[in-house]
Amino acid sequence: MILFQLPTKPLEWMQICKVFEDVWNLPHCVGDMDGKHIVLQSPRKSGSEFFNYKTHFSIVLFAVVDGNYNFVLADVGCQGRISDGGIFNNSKLHAMMEDNTLRLPVPTELPGRQMKVPYFIAADSAFLLRENIMKPYSGDHVKGSYQRIFNNRLSRARSVVKNTFGILSSVFRVLRKPMLLEPEKAKLVIMTIIHLHNCLRRYSSNVYTSQELLDSEEDGVLTEGSWRNDVNMTSMLSLQRVPRRSSVYLQQSERFICKPAAAIHF
Repeated sequence: MILFQLPTKPLEWMQICKVFEDVWNLPHCVGDMDGKHIVLQSPRKSGSEFFNYKTHFSIVLFAVVDGNYNFVLADVGCQGRISDGGIFNNSKLHAMMEDNTLRLPVPTELPGRQMKVPYFIAADSAFLLRENIMKPYSGDHVKGSYQRIFNNRLSRARSVVKNTFGILSSVFRVLRKPMLLEPEKAKLVIMTIIHLHNCLRRYSSNVYTSQELLDSEEDGVLTEGSWRNDVNMTSMLSLQRVPRRSSVYLQQSERFICKPAAAIHF
């Protein structure tokens, strides 16, 4: 079951990109993706199909959000038994990247740079590095290094999808505990919640998501949103963080990230 509010033209992707650059200081980012295991009661006659790595039964919500906490893609229903790397490979987003129907803008130069850089979706270590997917450098890096600067900027932008999931679980209390529904009905409930979320964000954002609910940052100091204080949320589990590395794309990314400090625009 899939929700599509993806841009259909490069100019529309550029509008999302502008928010990530102006608000989150991450140029060329056109979205933020992640997934959650939605825990269910044991479905009847399902065997191990929905049994995930944390020994729960679940279906997966895979999503891409924009810089304003809105869902632009939601793919609901992947069985919990599928590896978290396989979740993306089985998603509609992966299929669109493979057949070049995502209609992202063509690569362009960053300010003060000459090499053309692809537009990308921000991700974490649960996903494989690709031309249009950026993930953090693995390991610890020296303060002030290019890798650490990039990781900090990527992490800051990725707070958007984390907060978006936090909003859902904080406001829609059906997501706070394992859902006592069969997978097909659970999919309908989750998709309904996502539609309501997008509607409320667009037309009643100040009422629906107060500033206290979301993470905020001032002078480099992070203030966590109130959604993080609710420790009783046991229905939405994070994807398993398995380091995944693609040497080909890693080498390409280092070509335009690891440059002299004077040439970096972050």
